[in-house]
Amino acid sequence: MAEKVQGEMGQPVAHSAAAKLFSLSGLFALYKPKGPTSAHVLNQLKEKLLAEVGIQKDARKRKKQILKIGHGGTLDSAATGVLVVGIGKGTKMLSNVLAGSKKYTAIGELGKATDTLDATGKVTEEKPYDQITKEDLERVLQKFKGDIMQVPPLYSALKRDGQRLSSLMKKGEAVEAKPARPVTVYSLSLQNFQPPLFTLDVECGGGFYVRSLVSDIGKELSSCANVQELTRTKQGPFTLEEHALHEDKWTIDEIAQSLKQSMLLVAVEPSLKKLKTEHSEESSVNCEDK
Repeated sequence: MAEKVQGEMGQPVAHSAAAKLFSLSGLFALYKPKGPTSAHVLNQLKEKLLAEVGIQKDARKRKKQILKIGHGGTLDSAATGVLVVGIGKGTKMLSNVLAGSKKYTAIGELGKATDTLDATGKVTEEKPYDQITKEDLERVLQKFKGDIMQVPPLYSALKRDGQRLSSLMKKGEAVEAKPARPVTVYSLSLQNFQPPLFTLDVECGGGFYVRSLVSDIGKELSSCANVQELTRTKQGPFTLEEHALHEDKWTIDEIAQSLKQSMLLVAVEPSLKKLKTEHSEESSVNCEDK
């Protein structure tokens, strides 16, 4: 495949660089900054890698599937942290990553509710919070541990008739809340309490929304709350501090090195062990937010 791809001047790209790029396969982690969507970050990554081997923009448009890549779980635009990426045959491993455990640090704000359940939305309600103590908050947190039912936010990547709820909301269309669904919270602890702000550490399973958690906590306290900041600190075996590549390291060599390290992580992660033997069939994972 590599020899057939044309470079900037219409000449074949360097075989060794392209061959290395297209041989990349497995899982690794990126750092997602605040602002762009997860899909945008993935597209940036793909652009950088293809540009590194001299593939011009027109060639990318003609050969959209030339570089197979996907991510293993959306982070909100306003959120930062670990974004697990599958490349090559690694895209088949992403469904298990989606279902696996994740850790977050969230800063919530008491006394204000927004339509998006975070700081990016319009304030829809304000309630007193002065009466809430640290003990009150710690007591309420106990209700949200273990297997619980949770209603997803209206502004989310969940879909209705093939369209994301968040897109429908932005168009002004009426959207009904999805029914509550079972989710799992493995651990939940209060790290800081300086009203109106409070900081939580959360470890949860797939399909969990920290924005819904913070909103529900506010309601349980007879007030309201929204997420001010959200960081995913771990996803599966990948941690923010040890494994997430920042944009300056989105290169073929850096990713190749990260993939080698990742195979060691996968070897000790129960939910991912079987992925090593699942290379018999190719399956594509959507690069869009999920």
